[in-house]
Amino acid sequence: MKKLFATTAAVALMAGSAMAEEIKLGVLLGFTGPIESTVAHMAPAAHMAIKEVSDSGKLLGGATVVGINGDTTCVDSGAATAAAERLITSDGVKGIIGGDCSGVTGAVLTNVAVPNGVVMISPSATSPGLSHMNNEDNGLFFRTAPSDARQGVVMTEVLMEQDIKEVAVTYTNNDYGKGLADAFQAAYEAAGGKVTINAAHEDGKADYSAEVGALAAAGGQRLVVAGYVDQGGNGIVRAAIDTGAFDTFHFPDGMISDQLVKNFGSEIDGSSGQHPSPSEELAARFKEVADAAGGDWEPTTPFAPESYDAAALIMLAMQAAGSTDANVYKDKIIEVANAPGEKINSGELAKGLEILAAGGDIDYVGGTGVELVGPGEAAGNYREIMIEGGTDKTVRYR
Repeated sequence: MKKLFATTAAVALMAGSAMAEEIKLGVLLGFTGPIESTVAHMAPAAHMAIKEVSDSGKLLGGATVVGINGDTTCVDSGAATAAAERLITSDGVKGIIGGDCSGVTGAVLTNVAVPNGVVMISPSATSPGLSHMNNEDNGLFFRTAPSDARQGVVMTEVLMEQDIKEVAVTYTNNDYGKGLADAFQAAYEAAGGKVTINAAHEDGKADYSAEVGALAAAGGQRLVVAGYVDQGGNGIVRAAIDTGAFDTFHFPDGMISDQLVKNFGSEIDGSSGQHPSPSEELAARFKEVADAAGGDWEPTTPFAPESYDAAALIMLAMQAAGSTDANVYKDKIIEVANAPGEKINSGELAKGLEILAAGGDIDYVGGTGVELVGPGEAAGNYREIMIEGGTDKTVRYR
């Protein structure tokens, strides 16, 4: 009897394996464009979560998961929507990790994801305007990065604590830049600070001397550069240093990466900044997980752990729902992200899948301490930095 049972179980297992689904997920990020040096870390983090789940064999009875890249360019909405359409219609992805920059993310959501009923979880689109799309997104859009409405407040706190009461602001002329600049100005002025000028700059220019001249004429103790490190933000900083217009800066998330200190080193000593980041403890754990996975990239780069978490949440929600249908598993994303339930850290996705398969509850912590609020966006923690000796050093986590 035991032999018959064992044989029957083996046949059932073989049949299940033969029927195991291949699930495709889109990794829709700016592989080219003004944040490609950041995406060079974000994409591997998303694929790390995908491989972790696929290798476990525990998703939906042994499904394998494949990540397929699509390029948003960060700034070209036409290219981003075309890439998303290919992922959905040609590749048949069941969810999208992305987009990255706010403008292209909104375009893809409105024109592609919602009409096709596909879930998007962005690891880095931070425009406050995206918070208001929950009335139009059919519950398909989530973010593992916090809104820039929160970042504006954190920027204000950082600068005020350094007794910086007067700043000039320049921002990249798109949804991300304007949203952040406006959120910061509102918070900073409410706290008693003065913004001498709040001016847009265009990316892709060879010469930013005119923009820097206007910023210098307005004056300020520090120049806030809400731009991109691989694009106009870099040009602004270089022109400001070369002309002596400003010698210290404040850098929001779009400017902070390894490339910033590679470009300027000790020339920007004394500058400050912040970016969404897990706590020191979570960051250390995530680095251990990444190192064990054989990654040759720096896992604590901004938005890398958020990318891992975006991918993980999609797959955990599928397991909780017992389905790869976005219109079914979308309702499980906040449920698996938040309490109650057993806490699941980065590197523990197999454990989370097992608990969900058994009908249990999880509280996904992941790489960033995920907690989704409001319309499904991260509550947000930030790493404050100072540039000292040509490196970005952690001051504290907020």
